[in-house]
Amino acid sequence: MKSTITLEEVVNKLDHLPSPLATRMPNIKVFSGSSHPELAQKIVDRLGIDLGKVVTKKFSNMETCVEIGESVRGEDVYIVQSGSGEINDNLMELLIMINACKIASASRVTAVIPCFPYARQDKKDKSRAPITAKLVANILSVSGADHIITMDLHASQIQGFFDIPVDNLFAEPAVLKWIKENIPDWKTSIVVSPDAGGAKRVTSIADRLNVEFALIHKERKKANEVASMVLVGDVKDRTAILVDDMADTCGTICHAAEKLIEAGATKVYAILTHGIFSGPAISRINNACLEAVVVTNTIPQERHMQDCPKIQCIDVSMMLAEAVRRTHNGESVSYLFSNVPY
Repeated sequence: MKSTITLEEVVNKLDHLPSPLATRMPNIKVFSGSSHPELAQKIVDRLGIDLGKVVTKKFSNMETCVEIGESVRGEDVYIVQSGSGEINDNLMELLIMINACKIASASRVTAVIPCFPYARQDKKDKSRAPITAKLVANILSVSGADHIITMDLHASQIQGFFDIPVDNLFAEPAVLKWIKENIPDWKTSIVVSPDAGGAKRVTSIADRLNVEFALIHKERKKANEVASMVLVGDVKDRTAILVDDMADTCGTICHAAEKLIEAGATKVYAILTHGIFSGPAISRINNACLEAVVVTNTIPQERHMQDCPKIQCIDVSMMLAEAVRRTHNGESVSYLFSNVPY
């Protein structure tokens, strides 16, 4: 005898089955490390959620202690921590936060690292030199990170140091938007790379603006000190836009600006993704022949902007927030490589 089943019973059974989407995409939690809480707050404001509760402190012997203040079991966790300030302490804090979430049964842990620490130590350029960027990649993986979101890596090859997915976002769309809105004669300007390593970045921006580009070849005697510079390209009677991924002591940028003014440039702007500004950087910028130094907020810039009126800031929190949203929903992130989300 055949048993019959009503439509209502079928619907009830389907209701109790887990949805494939719910299984694949658990709820989202965003936590902030202590390096850049303002950026993390802007990211969650954009996403329309609250920042996760976490307490970070140090014991008297300076060991880092982290307490995650809410359940992360089965959650899709994002931890925002930039490689700035006390870099070693912040990196250690990030590793402990990742591990704390992982052993608390988080479904997936993504490290959102706007400025990747130790990115400049990405190759063995002399005997017995460490490849520290690879070491950082290894310890992030071992701590339990399932995915990395970062911005403008010093060298794109660093993505290959990881065995987990890495989304390297570009500040380029936000930079193009700033140039078009703030430099009146940008159509006749020239985009300049302060070193050979940034040539690819500069040619991409020049192509999208449909302007020419130039290159400065520099030689270093030792780290953070430039020995000589040679300009390749014609900047006479033009606005020059220096573009680089980061500025630390600003020796290169300020030397490059002098070189461009000597070669006949009318104005010089510097646009940098990561404004580290350590050591004598601020005084160098104040004394340099630069119209403006434009940086993103991958690193906190409030204090730098107070000390130097030439520094201006582009907010990239919406790009990071959109990358988090798209990753959480299983969508493509490639839209962000050439567009600014509004």
